[in-house]
Amino acid sequence: MEVASETAPITRVALVEDDREMRARLAASIRAQSSLRLVAEYATGGEALAGLESAAPDVLLVDLGLPDIAGLEVVRFAANRYPGCDILIVSIFGDEANVLAALEAGARGYLLKGSLQRDIVLDIREIRNGGSPLSPIVARQLLKRLQAPRRGQAAAKSEEETRLTPRETEILNAISRGFSYGETASMLGISIGTVHTFLKRIYRKLAVHSKTEAVFEANRLGLIG
Repeated sequence: MEVASETAPITRVALVEDDREMRARLAASIRAQSSLRLVAEYATGGEALAGLESAAPDVLLVDLGLPDIAGLEVVRFAANRYPGCDILIVSIFGDEANVLAALEAGARGYLLKGSLQRDIVLDIREIRNGGSPLSPIVARQLLKRLQAPRRGQAAAKSEEETRLTPRETEILNAISRGFSYGETASMLGISIGTVHTFLKRIYRKLAVHSKTEAVFEANRLGLIG
């Protein structure tokens, strides 16, 4: 079990998952971390809608395929009612329609159950630190959708206004391929703090506020790919 420092803030996590085995697996990972607290487990969307106010999670893990209502309803409800809560999808559905609908509804990350390559705790930390965890397959699918039809729109903005430096391009390309901030820093031989500094510059140039938006906008403008 991880030992948290005395000053480390506790992240409150709630889980909406109807599959008992998956719910138990995710819950066990969360409970094993002293810096995380599992405040609620819900097997249905209705339970989540009724209990989220009292649970007050910082991070909400949501499965889209719930037995009573669509997981998207839970996402919309939580995003509108609790804007400070980071919503992370954990689902078997990796099709374009579900991915886009979830992100548009307010989810800040999207992971496929079949491709969970690391402990969910790392993704919880990433989303809480301002990141947007995406399974590589999901990230690639979104990029392909945006690349072809929109490259011609790059001329709509001034090149000087949106031009990325070689290092900014390297970082954003790595992020778009699903690498974490730490992995990106290691590959490029820089610190995580430097990665964050470059991302802030990228956000400012592209007029966006998140990693996912930055990747979308850069591809729309033909700046990466």
